[in-house]
Order: sequence, then structure tokens, then C-alpha cells
Amino acid sequence: MDGSGYYVPAVAMAAVLAVKGPSLLRSWHDPLLRSVCSLMALTGLVFLFAAPPTIEEVNDVLGVTNVSAPIVYCLLSAYSAACLVLIVNWRGGPPGSTRRTSRRWITGYGVVIVALLVLFALGDTPVERLRDFDTYYADEPFVREMIVLYLAALAVAGVAMNVMCGRWALQVQGRLRAGLLVIVAGYVCNIAYLTAKFTAVVARWNGGNLDHLSSDVAPGLASAGALISAVGFCLPLACQRAGDTWSALSTYHRLGPLWRELAPVSPHAGRAVRMSWWSSAELRVTQRESDIHDGMLVLYPYFDAALRARARDAALAAGSDAAQARAEADAAMVAAAVRAKAADPEGRVIASARTPAPPAVEGPRDLVRMALALRRSPVVADARSGCAAGPRSEFPEQAR
Repeated sequence: MDGSGYYVPAVAMAAVLAVKGPSLLRSWHDPLLRSVCSLMALTGLVFLFAAPPTIEEVNDVLGVTNVSAPIVYCLLSAYSAACLVLIVNWRGGPPGSTRRTSRRWITGYGVVIVALLVLFALGDTPVERLRDFDTYYADEPFVREMIVLYLAALAVAGVAMNVMCGRWALQVQGRLRAGLLVIVAGYVCNIAYLTAKFTAVVARWNGGNLDHLSSDVAPGLASAGALISAVGFCLPLACQRAGDTWSALSTYHRLGPLWRELAPVSPHAGRAVRMSWWSSAELRVTQRESDIHDGMLVLYPYFDAALRARARDAALAAGSDAAQARAEADAAMVAAAVRAKAADPEGRVIASARTPAPPAVEGPRDLVRMALALRRSPVVADARSGCAAGPRSEFPEQAR
């Protein structure tokens, strides 16, 4: 692999991390989000520092021959720990147990990182090797142990990831299972990478020369494994986020008829809060629901409990279930109240109304069902055509 084969994935990871950055800042205490961002950052750093041009530049800047080798090995170990911690947090469980397991993995690989640095400091690597460090120094005391240690650490992580993801995949379905199986496929590539590396190193120990497995074959396998695993991690999370956004947008548009019905009486009419183009769909839904509730509070004196009861009975008689009948009755009452208020421009009903004690609440209104009823229900259509301004009757439940 040339430099671009390393730098393109590094730039891709940096771009994804830049997109996730604002979410991380807003939700820093979310261990799953922290784990995802840590993994992406370490993936990008591994690709960046493993590129031969970067290896040469780091060696020159730091003035230590082959110092890039332990740096890359440490980043690979940290990446392995990040993968394991992400799976632990993603799988969930008792918070205390999750934290303890995560700390064990972090501590274990922290010890590995320290040992790698110590072994490199004790060894002797006078000749700079940009692509074949592992095989060139396979027989060098202390450096040999450093190489074996980092490969063993990666092997432990690979086996653990395949076991955890494989077991979990048997317990779940859908996009989560697909993502876990993709991660397993990525770590199969990593195991192939380790096999190539170990084979080349062992061949050196026995006087052979299979260096091409380490310098030519292994980097491609490592790159493929990292990218496939990254897709596996991102696939369920991205699909879940896309599904949540789609659901929120659907709710936002389905609330439209009710929001527009109440717009003439809303206290924010003509001066609604403007939403920025990057505002989340969830925030837009919250704003629309708030506008609806504010409009219903304005209509409170005009709500007709008797009309609502008749509408509910009519909806039940027409075959609606209890929840649908309640939504149609609420929608009919709102439609009638909007017209009653329009017929009372001087606000005489409001001026003469007495504030009643809060009545018993049946439960929260289903605003989406109400919005759909405004468009489709013949009961609501009858309420619109037959309503007229009149005195306020008791509203049987709170406006919210």
C-alpha cells in the first residue's frame, strides 16, 4: 500500500469524527458515544501514523530511528481496547458491571502500551525500516519481545471481539445482528493479518524469508479489516439514527393539519420561532407540539364538553375503537372551538368565563390521531359544519 492507501481512510475517519464532534460535546457523559468517537479517532490515527511517509517524517522530527514503530503499535493496542470497550458499552447491562469490564480492558491494554515503550527503549534498532520493521528486527533482543507482545495483544482482542459479537449476534435480529456479523467479518480479516505477520516473523526465526507477507499482504488485510469493522460499528447506529429521524419527520408532517387548524388562534401566530436549517427533526416536532398545546390553551374557554361527548358517541357508533373515538372527539371539539372563537372577536366568552377546578384526566391526548381525524373523520366534518359560537361548557379534561 502506498501513502494514499493510508491517508484516504484517515481523512474519512476525520470527516466522520468532525460530524460527530458536536454530538460528543453535547453528550460527553454518554459512554457509548464516547466509545464511538474514541474508536473513530484511533482508527484515523492508526492509518495516519502507519503510512510510510508519516513513519519517515515522525522518525526525522523526533530524531529517534524507528520510533514510529512503537507509536504505531501503541495506537493499534489502544484501538483494540477501544473496540472492546465499545462492544461492552453497546451491549449494555448493569452500569457498574459495564464500567468495571471497560476499566479492565483499558487497564490491560494500558499495561501493554507501557511494556511496548519499555521494550523498544531497551532494544537496539539502528537501521531505519519503513515497511519491514517486524521481520528485519525479528531476532533483535527486546525488540523481538515487543513485536510478539503487540501481535499477541491484537490476537487477544480479535478473538474476544469475535466471541462477544458472535454470541450477541445469536441473541438479536435485524440491523444490529447485521452490524455484528459485519464486525466479525472485519475481525476475520484482522486474524488473517495477524496470521501473515506471525508467519513472516516465525519464518525469520527459522532462517527463512517470507517478508512479503508482512510488508505487502498484511497491510492490505489490516486496512480491509479496520474499514469493514468500522462499517459494522456504524451500520446499526446509523440505521437507528436514520430511523429515528424518519419517524420524527413523519410525526412532524402528520401533526401539520392540527397545527394549521390552531394557527389562527395560536399566541405565536405571525411571530413563530424560526428554526435553523440544521435543527434536528426531534426539535422541530417539539416546537410544533408546543405550538399546538399553546393554541389549545387559548381555546380552553370555547371547548364544548357536550359536543365532545356527542362526537365520541358518534365515532364509537361508526366503528372506531376507544382510542380513535377519543381522538376524533377531541379533534371535533377543537375544530368547533376554533370557529366559536372566530365568531367571538370581542372575547365575551373569555370575559364571562369562570375558571373551573381541574377535572380528572383520562390520559395524554394523541395529537397525531387528532391531526389525522381533522383530515379524514366525518365526525369532525359534522362538527365543523354544525358548530356555532355559543356559551362555554365545561371542558372535561386539562388542555395538556
